[in-house]
This record gives sequence, C-alpha cells and structure tokens, in this order.
Amino acid sequence: QVQLVESGGGLVQPGGSLRLSCTASGFTLDYYAIGWFRQAPGKEREGVSCISSSDGSTYYADSVKGRFTISRDNAKNTVYLQMNNLKPEDTAVYYCAAGSYRAVVAGLAGHWGQGTQVTVSS
Repeated sequence: QVQLVESGGGLVQPGGSLRLSCTASGFTLDYYAIGWFRQAPGKEREGVSCISSSDGSTYYADSVKGRFTISRDNAKNTVYLQMNNLKPEDTAVYYCAAGSYRAVVAGLAGHWGQGTQVTVSS
C-alpha cells in the first residue's frame, strides 16, 4: 500500500521550533520530489517547501525562507521540515506530497499524506 505519513506537529509557542517528518511506505522516496504544503482555516493551500530527487535542490516560499529547512534521509525513506522561529501565522495543517518536481511545484503530486496540525500560540 502506497502511503505518506506526516508526524511531528503540535502546539508550540511563538519563536519555538518543530520538526515535521514525512515517511513513505510502499514506495521509495529516492526517486520523487517531495513538497510540504499547508492549509490554514479559511485559506487556500499553499506550497511551503520542496526538495528535488535528483540533486537535492530546494525551494522555499518567501514567508518561510530563512526559518524552515527541508531535508531528506533516503535511508529512512523520510523527508523532514525543520521549522524554527515559528510565528502564529504558521498555524495550519501541514501536508507532504510526492511526485515529479514539476507536479509537486504545481500542487499536483500523485501522493499525499493525511496532514499534521501545527499550532503556534502563546
């Protein structure tokens, strides 16, 4: 069964950190670009970050640049999103997605996780 599972979400105070994990089962992440997306209540889904399968090149939305870091551990079939200096506006459900780089960037990846809630509040 092909599946992506996110974990690591939770409640954190402004300025705090979280590390999200996206682990694949049923397929190997090595050959896929992986993207992180988020959706806050009442807002459209937005792309947060993406990492390619080929050379590990990365993309970050302006809103998270300098605070978030995406990385992959192919041996663990897992991609991470390290989130530092979190702000209340980062509150959202975070999803990971796998596919070709072009599909992921377009938000049209073939495989999606179920999401993990991140809440930034004092």
